Amino acid sequence: MRRLLPGLLSFVDSLRHAALRGRRQSAHALGRRGEDLAHRYLQTKGFRILARNWTGPHLAEVDIVAQLDGQTVFVEVKSRADTEHGSPERAMDDLKIVAQRRAARAWARCAEAEATSIRFDLVTVVFSQPPLIEHFPDAWSFKH
Repeated sequence: MRRLLPGLLSFVDSLRHAALRGRRQSAHALGRRGEDLAHRYLQTKGFRILARNWTGPHLAEVDIVAQLDGQTVFVEVKSRADTEHGSPERAMDDLKIVAQRRAARAWARCAEAEATSIRFDLVTVVFSQPPLIEHFPDAWSFKH
């Protein structure tokens, strides 16, 4: 059963993406597909997913909120069809990082979590054949 589950989940993801393809802009659909791949990747690495696409009071969206070894991990996912215009991690700028910090503070207040137990990871997905997934733990700090 455990061997069948990843294949089944991947199949369900592909069906959902096919159904949504006509209703979404291609960049948005690519990002959603990247988030799905990152979600599955993190689960295989032992992360417990707490939320997806969580939006804080300042409208800062966090792609994935997860937990690993007692830490709350805020994960930003960047996806690209290819690397022709640069790697996905280059899309992280200071404004996005500030927004992630704000969202993390809001999450910590709501969840009554310690700010010292929060970290920020970046997962990049390049849709080559097969897709290339890279994980950057502790990609930036909570401090300015």
